[in-house]
Amino acid sequence: MSENKIAELQKIIDNSNRIVFFGGAGVSTESGIPDFRSVDGLYNQKYDYPPEEILSHTFFVRHTKEFYDFYRDKMLCFTAKPNKAHLFLAQLEQKGKLLAVITQNIDGLHQQAGSKTVYELHGSVHRNFCTQCSKFYDGEFIANSTGIPKCTACHGLIKPDVVLYEEGLDDYTVTQSVKAIQKADCMIIAGTSLSVYPAAGLIHYFRGKHLVLINKGNTAMTTNADLVINSAVGEVLSQIKL
Repeated sequence: MSENKIAELQKIIDNSNRIVFFGGAGVSTESGIPDFRSVDGLYNQKYDYPPEEILSHTFFVRHTKEFYDFYRDKMLCFTAKPNKAHLFLAQLEQKGKLLAVITQNIDGLHQQAGSKTVYELHGSVHRNFCTQCSKFYDGEFIANSTGIPKCTACHGLIKPDVVLYEEGLDDYTVTQSVKAIQKADCMIIAGTSLSVYPAAGLIHYFRGKHLVLINKGNTAMTTNADLVINSAVGEVLSQIKL
């Protein structure tokens, strides 16, 4: 990792007052949560069905038990703790320099680290609702359940508040994310391949001064960024002084 690039990032953050952080799975891999598309990611593991199919709305409806077997096994990781990236962003917000965290992750680690303004584009494993009466259930309820979890009040089917394939993003979350991006003078995109749409499309609303990309591999936005650092997110941000 280049010291010059860290120094350049330090200068950009020092001179910015309305930073928005847009993060993907790579932000949480340092907490031990697997991503999807790397060599060891979920998409390269073997299951009876491809993960993309299992995590679809159609599969949830037609094969609910198989969905939950996979979901409990691979999507719930409540032992994970916030890493250096999560903690840095919470501190940056406390300093008044970070407008919002916009995340594609569903693990809730940003909130655990202390971040207040977090827009979860793909929902959260910590929120689950009965599809009939809307009764709320936390993630532990799902983790401790067996088979198909049913509502204790009306016996309706419980569904995680996560955006499955074939489902649209939450309108309010998208609107607030766009507003934050449009206000930003600096946008840091980190730990994402920028291949999941429509979430990745939100970054095109940025009209600020500095676009920073922190990711182990290159992305479609590499040529558009003012600064590109090809390293782990936590390793990079932990070197920035606030």
